[in-house]
Amino acid sequence: MDKNKPNIVLIMSDQHRSDCLGSYGNQDVDTHHIDQLAEDGVLFENSFCASPVCTPSRYSLLTSMYPHQHQGYTNESTIPSGIETFPRLLKNNGYQTKVVGKMHVTPTYLDVGFHEMMLAEQTEPGRDQDDYHRFLKENDLIDEVDLMDQVEEYRNQAPKHYWETFGALESNLPEEYYSTSWIGEQALRSIEQWQDDQNLLMVSFIKPHHPFDPPFPWSEMYNPDDLSLLPGWTQECLEDDLKVHQGYFPHEDLTEIKLKNVMAKYYGTISHIDHYVGKITQLLKEKGVYDNTLIIYTSDHGEYMGYHHLLLKSNHMYDPLMKVPLIIKYPNQYNKGSKSSMLVNNIDIGSTILDVAQCQNGKYMSGKSLLNDSINRDFVFSEDGRGKEYMVRSEEFKLLLRKDQENSMFFDLEKDPLELNNLYDYPEYQEQINEYKDILSQFILFDSPSPVHLDENAARLKDNTNTELREWVNNKASFLKS
Repeated sequence: MDKNKPNIVLIMSDQHRSDCLGSYGNQDVDTHHIDQLAEDGVLFENSFCASPVCTPSRYSLLTSMYPHQHQGYTNESTIPSGIETFPRLLKNNGYQTKVVGKMHVTPTYLDVGFHEMMLAEQTEPGRDQDDYHRFLKENDLIDEVDLMDQVEEYRNQAPKHYWETFGALESNLPEEYYSTSWIGEQALRSIEQWQDDQNLLMVSFIKPHHPFDPPFPWSEMYNPDDLSLLPGWTQECLEDDLKVHQGYFPHEDLTEIKLKNVMAKYYGTISHIDHYVGKITQLLKEKGVYDNTLIIYTSDHGEYMGYHHLLLKSNHMYDPLMKVPLIIKYPNQYNKGSKSSMLVNNIDIGSTILDVAQCQNGKYMSGKSLLNDSINRDFVFSEDGRGKEYMVRSEEFKLLLRKDQENSMFFDLEKDPLELNNLYDYPEYQEQINEYKDILSQFILFDSPSPVHLDENAARLKDNTNTELREWVNNKASFLKS
């Protein structure tokens, strides 16, 4: 590894199922630029998110903590101000830090350690405050499909075609005004302005998060008839899944034809992102800094995309939702072209960045550096909500323990990799299930403690600052110092 502190480019997508990349074995989707990063770096085959929900997962990436530690459990939550983040630690160690794209935090421009934030959001209130939608307003444009998908007021009035296509439509926006293009161009301008090393740029794309609405020509890049359904498709929903959630779009209306149309648009948004990954890497090479730049590609969570006849998220923490792509191109292409089967979590990303940048981990950070491929982790953990569901997963088994215990699940992944046979009530597996419950208890109670929150500037009823009292005590107790 180079001893000089490198530049860092963290590229993050939203809702990207890990097997929807060429480098992860998908033969249909064109992601040759991201695949090239994998050839120059390390591809992690067993990478999981700390939460299946956008904001909690993003807070976990920023803080290297699990949701029960950082307390940002929902999409409308704020982490305590005293919690350390990897951008802030880099900033304190001389890095110039910037993010462009989606943050999905509350408040919209929450200070988590970036010198500069150029944001593009989807949900309210962010989309009413961010830079991207100000840009659209200046050009007298509205992202119509995204608006009716993300804002309840407009979704209730969405046309029949929106529901029939499961939100898989061509965007009304010209390509140059689409969020992926705006975020990508902002990233390129930021890199062009780099003067020295020690730059952190987080590039956070909104897509391929629903709605599946790529602009032309990306909307026509894939012919639905040419696509193969992804592993895990079933002809109907499982009874256990319908108990949990009926679906953002009614699951029973999903057919193979409709799913392939969704996949075509989903792949189009991924290839659009890949196009900008290529432009970013090419610019780094032109500036002569590619070799000394740490580049990471990942996502906040996955997507069912037909798994168990489901779409989007909001159900059990099945692997397509929890497994996320993770590709790390290290400075000087350390470990070039390798694959890692280690169980890793997105809390490890911030810790890895700090290690490569030669900065210390934060006091309460639970993540581990992936730099030396030496993590000896037998289990990976994830959380959904405040105790709604926990995941404990090893290479062989997976426990999904729910607050409503009757909907808990246990899978033998070696015999049942597609998680179709729930063994939770099987007598012959009770010993293993109890073992995994004990491991979860150990994890919550001892292995990942919550930080102590200190805010000396917290709101108060009256200002009780009194320097005269301290001076009086010092004078009165002066005999103790003699």
